[in-house]
Amino acid sequence: MRRELFDIPEGIIYLDGNSLGAPPKHVAERMQEVVKHQWGTRLIRSWSEGWWEAPQRIGDRIGRLIGAAEGQVVVGDSTSVNVFKALMGAVKGTSRTEIVVDESTFPTDGYIAQSVGELTGLKVRAVSPSSLDLTEDTAVVLLNHVDYRTGAMLDMAKLTEEAHSAGTQVVWDLCHSAGVIPIELDELGVDYAVGCTYKFLNGGPGSPAFIYVPHDKQASFENPLSGWNGHRAPFAMEPSYEPDAGIARARVGTPDILSMLALDAALDVWDDVDLHVLWKCGLSLTAQFRMHVSNLTSLEIITPDEIPRGNQISVRCPDAAEVIRKLIARGVIGDHRPPDILRFGFAPLYVTSADVRRAAEILAEVVNS
Repeated sequence: MRRELFDIPEGIIYLDGNSLGAPPKHVAERMQEVVKHQWGTRLIRSWSEGWWEAPQRIGDRIGRLIGAAEGQVVVGDSTSVNVFKALMGAVKGTSRTEIVVDESTFPTDGYIAQSVGELTGLKVRAVSPSSLDLTEDTAVVLLNHVDYRTGAMLDMAKLTEEAHSAGTQVVWDLCHSAGVIPIELDELGVDYAVGCTYKFLNGGPGSPAFIYVPHDKQASFENPLSGWNGHRAPFAMEPSYEPDAGIARARVGTPDILSMLALDAALDVWDDVDLHVLWKCGLSLTAQFRMHVSNLTSLEIITPDEIPRGNQISVRCPDAAEVIRKLIARGVIGDHRPPDILRFGFAPLYVTSADVRRAAEILAEVVNS
């Protein structure tokens, strides 16, 4: 528990870290230094004093949290853009004819998959993760590690093995698991992974996303967006594109330095965190909330009780939008997904057992009134 490191207003129970993480206190001071000194005093010299390498350096910091050795994660662009890169990289040159997508995927993943299908002529097939039915026609399967609606978590090891047994590549979306669940991308032989940094990683609103391309795929990975930042010699200003030999080939345009360095500062709170311990804390918090909600209300909890699961509890509730409005008015910040789902995200770095109990009590008071 590191609540003292976060800037959460007094009287607020913040249970929306699965949408936007709370800010670590030191980030604002660090950003003042970036703006006043690195930008304001050093000006363009800062590009050669750490800015240029930031996407890979920060990528390595995230890599430690998702089981990726150095040189395989780079930070930049949005999750949507990185999903596009990963899918296009996976299907480049394939003779296979379809892309398989989790039918309950976060919408942007499905939209991007459809775009990739239209650009490449591949068919997009939506399936339940419990029945992928992969064939010799399947080029790649796109899966969400944790379901954004229900908090259910997929078995990454099992499904990655299933994909590889069919000769299919797999892209994992880690948006709702990075920063709260131990992930071992290298160990499991994952082909590609993407994720955002503004949820459980606390990078700030709109902070840049990340993409994982393992060492053994980097030489063959063709970034479909051949921007100058991914060039082997970007400042040579050559007329033709030749990609960098390593993970930098997944870069595209000029990095958003202010957002990137805010993320870099936020990652300081993770320097000595054991994710296995943190996940146990998260499982305890979600179990406590489930128990309290079950004891105090008749609401249906749709998040699976069994482990593994994500760090959220989703509850089916009539008039969910109005209920969440009343909860927020009373200092309990969660969110809802139409038409009738309340979502509560539990970031163990700053959510306490006392928060959990009081949030459930206030929920009961609101729905039972």
